[in-house]
Amino acid sequence: MRQPSLPRTLPGYRHIKRYWDFHNNTAVAKILPGEYYVTRHDEILMTVVGSCVAACIRDSVSGIGGMNHFMLPHISIDKWEHTRVSAATRYGSFAMEYLINEILKHGSGQRKNLEVKLFGGGRIMKNLVSIGQKNIDFVKSYIQTESLNLLAEDLGGIYPRKILFYPINGRVRVKKLRAMEPMVLQRENAYRRNLENQPIAGDVDLF
Repeated sequence: MRQPSLPRTLPGYRHIKRYWDFHNNTAVAKILPGEYYVTRHDEILMTVVGSCVAACIRDSVSGIGGMNHFMLPHISIDKWEHTRVSAATRYGSFAMEYLINEILKHGSGQRKNLEVKLFGGGRIMKNLVSIGQKNIDFVKSYIQTESLNLLAEDLGGIYPRKILFYPINGRVRVKKLRAMEPMVLQRENAYRRNLENQPIAGDVDLF
């Protein structure tokens, strides 16, 4: 069967893996650890999170929405010299702000119209049991500090989650993966090692 043409991406997202889902008759964008994606089309945003967190954010007026997939670096403040905030907080702020700013830029431009749903933060790494909880603590504190409208959350527990987000209407489907998925562990471990080895530079514009 011939695959229909995928809808055109917004600028800057051509690197995101996308494919046509014949079962749902729509395009799917697969979000990997460290990525985020924003769309104005009727497509599904999909990711699988373990101890990472995925934020699904939608502009309720324009219908433009996006998803990120992030983890805080498991690293101490002293490695970052005399920064005012920890590397972990800086990275989490990057992950949230870039997604929010992109949605605002292409949507209504008003934070009051944003709807947020949060998923992940599971305890799937036995040797790093606090990683998931640190991700949860950060993102919930961020939502409160920024006075964002949190509509739903499915956080914590011991299972990875498969997330399907439909930005056009805000619907989210969550499937908890009962069997431990080796691929989830492999991706998150590789992602975590990369975070710990690469310092974060630059500033974040807060709106």
